[in-house]
Parts: sequence; C-alpha cells; structure tokens
Amino acid sequence: MTERVSGTPGRRALLGAAVLSTAALGLAGTAQAQAAERGRGGHGGGHGSLRDLPVPTVIGHRGASGYRPEHTLGSYQLALDLGAHIVEQDLVPTKDGHLVCRHENDITATTDVADHPEFAGRKATKKIDGVSYTGWFTEDFTLAELKTLRATERIPGNRPDNTLYDGRWTIPTFEEVLRWADREGRKRKKPVWLYVETKHPTYFRNLGLGLEEPLARLLRRYGRDRRNAPLILQSFEPSSVQRLARLVDTPRIVLLSGPTTRPWDFVESGDPRTVADLVTPAGLKWIASYAQGIGPTLDLVIPKDAAGRLTTPTTLVKDAHARGLLLHPYTLRNENSFLPADFRRGTDPNGYGDVFGAAAAYFATGIDGIFSDHPDTALLAAADFDGR
Repeated sequence: MTERVSGTPGRRALLGAAVLSTAALGLAGTAQAQAAERGRGGHGGGHGSLRDLPVPTVIGHRGASGYRPEHTLGSYQLALDLGAHIVEQDLVPTKDGHLVCRHENDITATTDVADHPEFAGRKATKKIDGVSYTGWFTEDFTLAELKTLRATERIPGNRPDNTLYDGRWTIPTFEEVLRWADREGRKRKKPVWLYVETKHPTYFRNLGLGLEEPLARLLRRYGRDRRNAPLILQSFEPSSVQRLARLVDTPRIVLLSGPTTRPWDFVESGDPRTVADLVTPAGLKWIASYAQGIGPTLDLVIPKDAAGRLTTPTTLVKDAHARGLLLHPYTLRNENSFLPADFRRGTDPNGYGDVFGAAAAYFATGIDGIFSDHPDTALLAAADFDGR
C-alpha cells in the first residue's frame, strides 16, 4: 500500500513557480526545483486512483460552505455542481451509534436545536480535547431525534446570505451521503469523490462510540474500502488514521494543525511530539508508513508575519513530496477576514478579497490541492495556474 508513482514534468509543473515572482513571495529555489519535478497528471507518489485526480485538486470544504449551510446535502450538491473534484464530510456519532455529518459534535451553532423546547434539558457543558463547550451535542441524541432538527448557517455574521437556507435541510447521515454519491456518480457516469474526516476520535472512543469501525463497515458496504476507491480518509489524530489503515485500504491523509499543537491522541497517550515534529523529514517518513498524504494548514506551507502577510514558503512541500506524500492544505476562502493581509481588498472584513492572488501564491509552492469554501473560485484559480 505504499507503491509510488513518479510523474514526468508538464507545462503546469515547469511554469507554475512563475505565478508569483521569487522576490514577491520569497519562493525558494528548492521549491521551484520541486515544482519542476511534478508531473501534470501525477502526484510524485500518488497511490492507486489518487493519481487520477486533477492537479491542483479542488476540495469542496464541508461542501460549498461559502454559499450554503455547511454539511448539508444542499451544500454537497452545490459543491459537486460547481465542479469540485472532491466533496468533504466530517463525521460524529449519535447516541445510538449512527455516523452523521457535522463539523463538530456541538450542534448549537449549526442547527435550530435551541428552538426545540423538548431538548432544553439536553444542554450541557463538556470538555472535548481539553476545551470546555456549553451547548447541545450529537452523542446525546438518537438519530431519530437529530432528524427533527434543521441545519442553520454556522457563521451568519460573515455569511448573512447563507441564512436564506436556514431550516431547509436536515443533518445528513454518512450513509445518506454515500447513497447520494452513488446516485450522482451514475448520473454523471464517473465516481463522485468524497473526503471523510473522523472528528475527535479519541474522545468518542472513550465514550464507547468509536468512529473507525462503523465507518469501515459503511465503506465495505458501499465498495469504498479499497486502495483505488474514490474516497480519502482523514483525521487530526494519527492513531485514528492508523486504525483505519488496519480496517480498510482506502487512501488516508493525516491533518496537521499549528506547529506548536499536539494531536489529542498524543496528549492522551503521553506522546510528547508536536506538529512541528511531524513536519520534519523524520516525522513525514513516519506518516508515510501508514498514510498517503498530509493536510496541513496553509500557514505550514507559507507562514505569515505579525501583520498577517505571507512570508517565505517552508520546505514542507519538498520534504513531503520526497517521501511520496500528497499535500492538500486548508482552507481557502473568499472573504477578507480569512485571507492573508496582503490579499485583502477594501475595509469590509466580509467582502471578497484577492483570493486569486492568494491561491496563486499557494499553488506556486507545488501543493497537490486545496480545501475551499468557494470551490468555483478555487477552480478558476487552478485553471489560471494551469494556463501559465
């Protein structure tokens, strides 16, 4: 499960580093050389059908969450209709063991649960991965109870237009998404790719609601348990990815947060390593022993200075590719408040900035794809990059 595929240089790979000047971004010569080694159709270590994904791959982050309430069938459908190469789901469990699609098990901000007096007594304060939250949580509801709720926009202050769709969709189960993907695949005559994250897996395992086993059963049931399946598994906890590797052959990605953070399973087990340790050559070699790629924050690819401006790219892309790992960083968004300071335009934090310029900067480093709340914008940016 660690076969490597080497690419041959293509026009995009050879010219991609010219998107922004070396002086403008400080793109190191080593990163330029790495970009030149990348093949148009390959990933420099792609595994199975991963090699068939376009480069850069555009991943609809929680669907098309810039335009619809996240993790709804409406958001997933729009991402697919806009052309996203992959559509993402985050999974959390219900009290009776069903896997549902929510970014967090705290559903206070993403559903109308607070408007349901019959669930007022379910409000609770919990510590999840060391942080206290007060609200309503999926693990305290059966699936039937969750299905009485309706999804709402998580950040209405940033995306007021999305509130138009509040109440339109229910919380989807992952099995419903698998059925939707199969239907859409038959209609389009090609597989619909999914990108599936296990959320807080150690926390849920401690509650007796382990995510990996029911997820693996569903993948087997729907034929997405093989190395060439059109699905990628991901988690911020390496042990969850390792557990999934023992259950299915589906491609796997390790998500990476800020350099000083520690995956929660490391905290629980006493492993002293931080993300900074995992992005070293030795750490990446360890990840490559059980995964096919990494999903780092964009700041691990190009850090920002104190003013929020992009600085010099790190060697992460070169180092990861040297170990046959794909890189799918997160998250590209259109709004000024989410963009590097040098790509913001105007004074409205919720207005759109120069997302094309920001995307060009990230693509120039040689990343294999990007998560985006606005997949249509990311696809246009990818097309710009391909044409240079």
